[in-house]
Amino acid sequence: MLADTGVPSAVRQELLQEFTEMEAISEKLKHGEIHIAAFGRVGTGKSSLLNALLGRKAFSTSPLHGETQFQQRSHWDSVNSDHVVLIDTPGIDELEGESREEMAQSVARVSDIVLMVCEGDMTETEYEAAASLAGRRRPLLLVLNKSDRYGVDELDALLQHLKDRCKGFIEPDNILAASADPRPEQVIRIDEAGHEHSSERPRNPDTRELKTRLWSILEKEGKTLAALNAALFTSELDGRIAAKIVSARKTVAEKIITNYCIAKGVVVAVNPIPVADLLAAAGTDVAMVIHLGNLYGFQLSKREASKLLLTISAQLLLLMGAYWGVNMVSAAMKTISAGMSAALTAGAQGSLAWYATYVTGRAAESWFARGKSWGSEGPKDTVREILDSLDPDSILQFARRDIMDKLGGKTREVQMSQ
Repeated sequence: MLADTGVPSAVRQELLQEFTEMEAISEKLKHGEIHIAAFGRVGTGKSSLLNALLGRKAFSTSPLHGETQFQQRSHWDSVNSDHVVLIDTPGIDELEGESREEMAQSVARVSDIVLMVCEGDMTETEYEAAASLAGRRRPLLLVLNKSDRYGVDELDALLQHLKDRCKGFIEPDNILAASADPRPEQVIRIDEAGHEHSSERPRNPDTRELKTRLWSILEKEGKTLAALNAALFTSELDGRIAAKIVSARKTVAEKIITNYCIAKGVVVAVNPIPVADLLAAAGTDVAMVIHLGNLYGFQLSKREASKLLLTISAQLLLLMGAYWGVNMVSAAMKTISAGMSAALTAGAQGSLAWYATYVTGRAAESWFARGKSWGSEGPKDTVREILDSLDPDSILQFARRDIMDKLGGKTREVQMSQ
């Protein structure tokens, strides 16, 4: 899809985020990387936990909330593979941080393992985020960080509570404790005179249980996990992108059709020569069909575009006899009067040309959207369905106003209305 030249640049721009994610996972697979992302609220110590796993300070930490404002990443070279990448994400509950939260969720979507980091019993926000991540079918580890704050019995009770609460979507073995940046230990020393002296002694991070669990997962499932998660990611993305491509193409197609409607309506309205009207109309419609074909990834020659127009015109002739009757009468009046009666007919003729081009464009777009096929309905039913969905009177009024706006002829509009 990244290399598909059939996806127009306008559509690709509409899907910028999705294509960015695809490029990221493509690079990830190319280098055989396994991504582990830390996810959670502000202040739970995600950055400190990743630093503790690495054994060095690679991720910025701060006592201020919201220190991680953009995703950060670093290779974890201490494991058996040098293709493991640790990713830090912004907090999911930052004030005015909707864009950063979306970034965090985006990283989690393309990660192979997610570490949901908490510092106590989960808040409702954390619980909902964990349940959502588990629904993405990636391995999810719930890490109770800052475990040094709890006594042994307290910690056991809290871990059991988290296992009970997350039963059904997080495996018990994947709920564990860690202490990424433990508070210093208080040391009391008594001197020879019996006086007590208090001091602090730093303590090393404790991530042994977490490392053991991660290594176990990586050794058993490593590359298979990366491939499976890539497949899951693209599967999830496929339907979303397909729907957005259809929507984006329809939006762009509507703009293309409207532009050609205006061009054709104006040309027909100002040209007093009937034969020139017909030639201009045909040329405009051919150009429109070729343009729509390009939007849907089909390169049509003028001959192919003309053939499609003949098919659509045949149905319009059957279903819009009134249009062709008025058009021919207007043309005849132009011929007889050598253009003198153009003020009486040009506005109506231009509006009808606008309307016919709009229906033609919608029918052509439907044919392209179905892969250059009318489907089971056939061209007649397709055109009838389009006509039934439109209000001719309102469209003709809009077309007339649009044409006159483009001409900028307020005086002429008064003349035409007479």
